[in-house]
Amino acid sequence: MQFMKSLAALFSVVFLASCAGLPSGGPQSDGTYRITIMHTNDHHGRFWKNSDGEYGMAARKTVVDSIRAEVAAAGGYSLLLDGGDVNTGVPESDLQDAVPDFKGMNLLGYDAMAVGNHKFDKPPVVLRIQRELARFPMLSANIYSGGERMFAPYKIFDLGGVRVAVMGLTTEDTQKMAHPDNLKNIEFRSAIAEAAKLVPTLRTQADVVIAATHMGHYENGNHGTQAAGDVEMARAVNGLNLVVGGHTQNPACMKAENVLDRAYVPGAVCQPDRQNGTWIVQAHEWGKYVGRADFEFRNGDFRLVRYVLIPINLKQTVKTADGKSSKVPYTSEIGENKDMLALLSQYQEFGQQKLLVEVGSADAKFDGDRDSVRSQPTALGVMIGRAMMEKTRADFAVVNAGGVRDSLPPGKLTYKDILKVHPFGNTIVTADLTGVEVMDYLGAVAKMSVGSGAFPQFAGVNLVIEGGLIKSAIIQGAPLEPAKSYKMTVNNFVASGGDGYPKLVTHKSFVDTGFVDADLLRAFIAARSPMRVADYAPGDAVVRRPGARP
Repeated sequence: MQFMKSLAALFSVVFLASCAGLPSGGPQSDGTYRITIMHTNDHHGRFWKNSDGEYGMAARKTVVDSIRAEVAAAGGYSLLLDGGDVNTGVPESDLQDAVPDFKGMNLLGYDAMAVGNHKFDKPPVVLRIQRELARFPMLSANIYSGGERMFAPYKIFDLGGVRVAVMGLTTEDTQKMAHPDNLKNIEFRSAIAEAAKLVPTLRTQADVVIAATHMGHYENGNHGTQAAGDVEMARAVNGLNLVVGGHTQNPACMKAENVLDRAYVPGAVCQPDRQNGTWIVQAHEWGKYVGRADFEFRNGDFRLVRYVLIPINLKQTVKTADGKSSKVPYTSEIGENKDMLALLSQYQEFGQQKLLVEVGSADAKFDGDRDSVRSQPTALGVMIGRAMMEKTRADFAVVNAGGVRDSLPPGKLTYKDILKVHPFGNTIVTADLTGVEVMDYLGAVAKMSVGSGAFPQFAGVNLVIEGGLIKSAIIQGAPLEPAKSYKMTVNNFVASGGDGYPKLVTHKSFVDTGFVDADLLRAFIAARSPMRVADYAPGDAVVRRPGARP
């Protein structure tokens, strides 16, 4: 609990004055009201801590409870908000339709959350169950069904007389990111246009207006081909005090005006973005942080006093004196709340048991042995690539051999077998490239060394490589056209430059779908079993002629 004591001491100066005795009919003239907004986003199924003891809802509750108690003791008020995307992340959650996650959010006492695009990953019946389960409103002003808003657009909270409106907004990119079967009769209207219509009304009903969004924080508003995000909205819509965001899954910490601090380190000072008088915050992903924004409201002015991202047991790798590697926390360790552990342990245990459930079968071994997959095209590499293509509707896929860690055995296949192939929990990403860009990318990939984790597996593409150079490329059965646009899919590790691959994360069309590789492969196998190795034989799809240097 040393961490909590230090945290309390750090903020005690902010809350010295008491707000006791505030009227409930509205804010008092010349009265100072202290309001703390806590926030998270992009939880993605991480209700349980990972194998290194990082994040997890039990430790998160310890932090949230401590902040609430501290703020209340000083006479202040608090809200806990989320920027959306509870679904899709780890098997234990996905197998249980995020029920443990929503129950955990109820116990944490969330006040409201934005509707994220991954809310539509599952069939509508699952969404209905989740909405019934949540004891807090899911907000979105720009999602329509049958001409009517599908969710409540906002909620107004009375914090000791200060009326705080929280409005929800969802990226309109959801229309192209979710499966069409889950979006029948659903329309995603312009978030900025809806906010522009709604905020003037909210200003007449509330003293403070907050947008809980799942739109993304794009540096200086450079959103490329993706829908506009928080920066663009704040610039376009007057009257917003704060944006609690999600979707891009980055800490919205600024190095300078309109310059994102891409090297942010857990525990360091985080300066939130500000556009057109609106503060913009985002707490990375997975419950890795709890964001805390302390404000003072006085005579209509909503002033940020202090902001911090609190790491939830995040660890860094360090070298010990004997040259070995060890993981140590960035900040003091946070204990886990016993009530949360009692609630979630049954779901964690059930999820673990489900990993042994049969999901399909194979007529022979799908070879993912290290010596094979890192030196030649394999049926497993092709199958993984096709699974990625089908889910993302991409034209071709590139799979780094280092992301394939084991073979699929012949006979019965369990989810555990699939997780042995894909143990890292990588997500699948896409980028829309011109034919010229595709050729440049494939040219770089063709040079990856045999035997390395970077050695590429392909699907949807036929290549002839000579001397490490691409001599011909055929995609979806047709020669590559320089001016044509192609959708490529890879995993997020590769997209970030892992294994020496060209970086895609800064490409204007980059999209992280959030789909986890193991879950995607499981669904692909379940739909096609029994799997036949011959159906995925690479044949001569990739030809390396004599003299080629891969």
